[in-house]
Amino acid sequence: MKPSLRLLASAAQTGKGLSPGPMALLPPIYLYRRLLRAHRKHLPPEMRLLGDEYVKAEFRAHRNVENPVHLIGFLSEWQLYAQKIEGDAWKGEKLDQGKIEKMSDEQLGQLYELMKAIQKRGTEEGETDS
Repeated sequence: MKPSLRLLASAAQTGKGLSPGPMALLPPIYLYRRLLRAHRKHLPPEMRLLGDEYVKAEFRAHRNVENPVHLIGFLSEWQLYAQKIEGDAWKGEKLDQGKIEKMSDEQLGQLYELMKAIQKRGTEEGETDS
């Protein structure tokens, strides 16, 4: 994530490419720490493990992004996610249809695999509780 903090701040203040009102974007390292802290405080241990690994992998994969539009989109979505986790607004929430339509076939496949893993885990836990 090479663009300077000044570039991120100026893009966030102008609101270009951001649909929700103006919000100051956190620098990547602060956002990364905030996400891990939110997972530690607000998620059960199993969800925390999954969430931490996912956050680490995504930030690692986007480390060398130079396109400011992609970088701002990446950081703004993770910042919204952090706000939801901290406010417990994520429980029972459904995915936005607009975001689903924008996903690639690979992303939809990953989402389907995640859904199946969650369902399988739920049935396994149900059997052990009986």
